[in-house]
Amino acid sequence: MRAVVTCVTEASVTINGEVKGKIGKGFLVLLGVAPEDTEAQARRLADKIAGLRVFEDEAGKMNLNLESVGGSVLVVSQFTLFANCKKGNRPSFIGAAGPETAIPLYEFFMELLRQKGFRVEHGEFGAFMQVASVNNGPVTILMDTDQL
Repeated sequence: MRAVVTCVTEASVTINGEVKGKIGKGFLVLLGVAPEDTEAQARRLADKIAGLRVFEDEAGKMNLNLESVGGSVLVVSQFTLFANCKKGNRPSFIGAAGPETAIPLYEFFMELLRQKGFRVEHGEFGAFMQVASVNNGPVTILMDTDQL
């Protein structure tokens, strides 16, 4: 699994002109799933994201996690995180999982965050979405479960 985790002061996802999910302070998580990904990897990623200490404390240091700041999470499925751009100018997406694998892991990942007590908003798997965010910091972290 791959995730791009961005600290935001607000973020939203809109589908067909209608806001599907919206948060204030927290994380915007763009989540990509590979065919060989597992629930264990989803659990490791959710734990790591929930524990990230990247929000500023009173001294201005990145020292607080999502729970400490009362943050929420907006999760958006993002198969393009597995784009292969080695050949030509048109990316190949064969490294991304199909819906039969990706949707259950996407849902499982969000449920893990809910179980940790976070408010979780989301987009719609496979939909054409407009994602808006106000990045804070800016802090943007790329995570890959192969490297956690």
